Amino acid sequence: MRYHNITKDDMLNGDGLRVVLWVAGCEHRCKGCQNPVTWDIDGGIDFDDSAKKELFAELDKDYISGITLSGGDPLHTKNRADTGSLIEEIVRSYPDKTIWVYSGYEWQDVKDLPFMKHVDVLVDGRFIEKDKDNTIPWRGSTNQKVIDVKKSLEIGKTVLAMK
Repeated sequence: MRYHNITKDDMLNGDGLRVVLWVAGCEHRCKGCQNPVTWDIDGGIDFDDSAKKELFAELDKDYISGITLSGGDPLHTKNRADTGSLIEEIVRSYPDKTIWVYSGYEWQDVKDLPFMKHVDVLVDGRFIEKDKDNTIPWRGSTNQKVIDVKKSLEIGKTVLAMK
């Protein structure tokens, strides 16, 4: 997996104060995307042990609520194995931290990925420029959903964490 940046003490990409990993690779290429530089799956830099140590050093901080995986798309077909391994390692090391994932894929297309059971919130769907709305929290366009993953998996239907 490759990445572009690790943002520390972020308050815009999920609930609470978070660390954000901006993953490389996106097949959606949404018009008006805020991060087109992250589209290339071979762009950015290798997510190596040094990057993981930097990420985990942030998660070690008591005041950090959790991690947000964004990009690009952490659920890009070529990122899924590495994203899953990282999520599972985070859950083992930081069971009280929340995990948010931003993806252009729809919930119904990714809900059965084995590691999704560890994700707290999925913000799903492509960014649609004509539906852009700067007043809604945690989304870029009104078509995107903020999904409570654990409740959705538990009851077998989509449960929104926020409308």
